[in-house]
Amino acid sequence: MTETVEVACAAMRRRQRVQHVALNVAKFVNMRFDPVLAADVASSDIVGIDGMGVVWAARALGLPVKARVAGVDLLTELLAACGREGFRPYFLGATPAVLQRAVQCSRERSPSLVFAGFRDGYFTKEQEADVVREIRASAADCLFIGMPTPRKERFLAAHRDELGVPFIMGVGGSFDILGGTVRRAPPRVQQFGLEWLYRIYQEPRRMWWRYAKTNALFAGILMKALVRQRLGVASGSNGLLPPRTGSVGG
Repeated sequence: MTETVEVACAAMRRRQRVQHVALNVAKFVNMRFDPVLAADVASSDIVGIDGMGVVWAARALGLPVKARVAGVDLLTELLAACGREGFRPYFLGATPAVLQRAVQCSRERSPSLVFAGFRDGYFTKEQEADVVREIRASAADCLFIGMPTPRKERFLAAHRDELGVPFIMGVGGSFDILGGTVRRAPPRVQQFGLEWLYRIYQEPRRMWWRYAKTNALFAGILMKALVRQRLGVASGSNGLLPPRTGSVGG
């Protein structure tokens, strides 16, 4: 968390663009079927792990993952940093009511926070150029996008270079949590990586199939990776494949 906030603040001071993406199990699985989403993740400067399932899977494969950095927690920390250092955020996404509530609650938490602007996510394709002009004219230091996948990724793929914002981050449904529209899972539930189960509890009709499908696919992907890794190590030891050396990247 500390490292991510420092990189974001440095980007805002230098006004050099840095894009952050939060990676959870659902997004990881959907990347397999959505090339636009996969390209967005691959082209991002920071890929933060927002999901204990990804942390556990990476560690099982021997990848050097330090910790989970939940997107909503990072957003909260960055807004506090904006209040302290005078950076001006821009909120894009959600419904007008949810957006207004998120902005209001953010100001209450950080009275010194000044917004460069905000706009709900219910605009048409024909209005995109106007939205981009508004964001650019605002001279925002950071842009937080609360639009669903893959709409957010397509918006950024089309307009990333025109926005003129140093730090860009997709925040999913974090505006709902900021404004109190959706309750966050209790800390103990978060610790055990069961936030998805809490979401199903809150919205069973909408969420149960999504999590059942993505979790099952993720488990299958992980099992295949573990089997391939074991076979690769065994083959390498027999001289059929070169041994794996050096640091893990990508």
